[in-house]
Formats: sequence, structure tokens, C-alpha cells
Amino acid sequence: MKFFMDFATGSLNKYGEELCGDKVEVFSSKDSFIAVLSDGLGSGVKANILATLTAKIAITMLKEGLSIEEVVDTIIHTLPICSVRKLAYSTFTIIKVDHDGMVYVVEFDNPSVFFIRNNQVKLLDTTTTVINGRSIKESKFKLLEKDTLVFVSDGVIHAGAGMILNLGWSWKEVANYLHTIVNQSMSAKMITNLLLGVCEDLYVEKPGDDTTVVTIKAIKPKLAALFSGPPLYPERDQEVVDILMRCTGKRLVCGGTAANIVSRKSGLEIKTNFDIIDQNIPPIAYMEGVDLVTEGVLTIRGAVEKLECIKTAKEIDFLNAQDGASKLAKILFEDCTHIKMLIGRAINPAHQNPDFPNELSIKLNVLDKLQAVLVSLGKFVEIEYY
Repeated sequence: MKFFMDFATGSLNKYGEELCGDKVEVFSSKDSFIAVLSDGLGSGVKANILATLTAKIAITMLKEGLSIEEVVDTIIHTLPICSVRKLAYSTFTIIKVDHDGMVYVVEFDNPSVFFIRNNQVKLLDTTTTVINGRSIKESKFKLLEKDTLVFVSDGVIHAGAGMILNLGWSWKEVANYLHTIVNQSMSAKMITNLLLGVCEDLYVEKPGDDTTVVTIKAIKPKLAALFSGPPLYPERDQEVVDILMRCTGKRLVCGGTAANIVSRKSGLEIKTNFDIIDQNIPPIAYMEGVDLVTEGVLTIRGAVEKLECIKTAKEIDFLNAQDGASKLAKILFEDCTHIKMLIGRAINPAHQNPDFPNELSIKLNVLDKLQAVLVSLGKFVEIEYY
């Protein structure tokens, strides 16, 4: 794709409910990006099932290349109008971005999308299409770098209703808030957290409705290469180091043996930092031309735990800590969109010592977990084994 879609979502369950009645589904590939936000009628289990069904139908059909008309038609036939409340069982917003940066937005009874360009919050120009008696709003436009789309369930627009505010927020008031706080350097995660935090405050931490915020931001791809573990055959050491040093983005080395290989083959000196920042995370080292040099398994495991916390965290200040795991997690989350992992298959004899913790014998397992959490955060990860 022309751009990488920085993506983040967060939800507040209606007070007293264990399940959220809103559902977000995302599909990302090198050729397209699709996001669906569905809001089920009511709250709790029933709303969750309806929203999940709607979002799954939409994302599955769009991934297979079916048209928006076919998707909407299927959803409408699957989820009819409630005979009592005369409302759709599930509302939805669909955003699809093609490989050339063309955006297609479809809205059905959800609050209108907030479009942010050059620090200005705008209402999208839409056309209305009637499909099986339902009015569907559509928008199509070309995406520019740092354009941001924020779309929400009606819990955001109604935040505070009957509590601090008498009538909740209007769309315009939410837009004014976004205009006040959003700048071009903000990540999608930060925008989502800020807006969701205000909603929680307005509800006095007792949301009167399921509340979901989804943010998509178009940014340039940012590359990184991570080398961990010595190659199975030493004659491939130079090959791995050459690939690492050719990377035009961030260069990361995790593991003492890997760092020694890079130092030996590139002639760069390793300078170890002996400051103990965290008793559970070994110190980092420095090497010219490499952005971060850390210990292996323990540090990667710590980074995985921090990256997993990002999905549900309201704040991500913990990434600013100075230990190796925090530094690694921060670079992988904030400074990388496409990561190439160069993984050596040779077994470190120290990992087989029975006196060491079990975690030290599962280096590849820890690296697999790192890949999985990065993919779940929307990153593109390529693995090469040596």
C-alpha cells in the first residue's frame, strides 16, 4: 500500500455489563486495509452477538472482494428491523483503503466519521444510497499522508447524558475537542485514548452506553530489522549481518551472541551499559550503526509483555522506561510498521543448563510470541530463519 494505516481502537462497556455491545474487526494486507465498527441494539450479550455477527459478515465478504452493495444487502437481510423499537438490530461503519490510497466509507446509522486533515476536523461529503429500503451514506476520496479518520459508536456522542451533561456531546462538540487536542505527530493510539478518556470522565466512570472509538491514521511505512540468535551454520553469519546493516530503518540486535557476531563481522565495538534499570531485565549495550542492542530471551519476553499491555492500556507511558524491554517495545510499537526478523536457529548451550529458568530454553517460542503480538498490533512482520 502507498501508506501504512496506523490503527487503534478502545471500548468502554456499559456500566454493569461484562460484554461490549460494539464490535470492531480489522483486516490489513499489503494491498488493502478494511475496518468495520458495528453497534448492536441494546447492550450486553444480545448486543454483542448482533454486533459481532454484523462485523464478521462485513469483514469476511469485503476480504473476498464482494461489493459494498452485496455486503449491505446481506447484513440487512440477516439482521432485520426490530418489530418493537423499529430500529435496526445493528448499525455499522465500514472504511476501506485501497493500495493507491483511495478511501471508501460506508455509514449506516452510526455517528458521522470525523475526518482530520491539516489539524482541521471536517465532516465528510457523502451521498445517500437506498439499499433494500435502508439509507446508506457513502464517501470516497484520496488519502494524504497524516490524514486521520476517527469513527465512533453513539456512546461517544451521548457521553454524559443524564449525568454531567443533560444531552451528551453533539457531533460538533466532539469535533471541537478533537481539533483542540489532535496534532499531526500524535499516534492513532494516543488519539483513541484521549477521546475515550474524556468519555469515561463524562460518564463519571459509569458509562450509560457501550462506547467505542476507532482511529486510523495514514503514515509512511517505517522499516526495521531485528537480529536474534546465531545462525545454525557460522558461514552464514556475514550474510545475516549484511542484511541487518542494509536496513534503512531501525536496526535491533537481541542477544549477546548475536551482538558479538555483528561486532566481529562489521568491525564495530560493543560498549556495555552496566546500569541496572530493572532487576528483571538485563542491561543494554551500544554499537555504532545499531539503534538498540539488548540481551536475548529475558528482554524479548519483557518486551512481549509490554506490547500485549498496549492493546488494553489507557496510557502507554510505561514504554518510556529506560530498561531494555521498554526500549525495545517502544521502538517496535512507535517507530516501526514493517519488521524483518532475522532469527538464527543455532541452540545456545547455556539455554540447556538445568540451573537456568525454563524460559531460557524456548528462544524460538518467545520470538514467535513477539511476532504474534506485533501482527495483532497491525504491524507487517517477515521472518527469515538462518
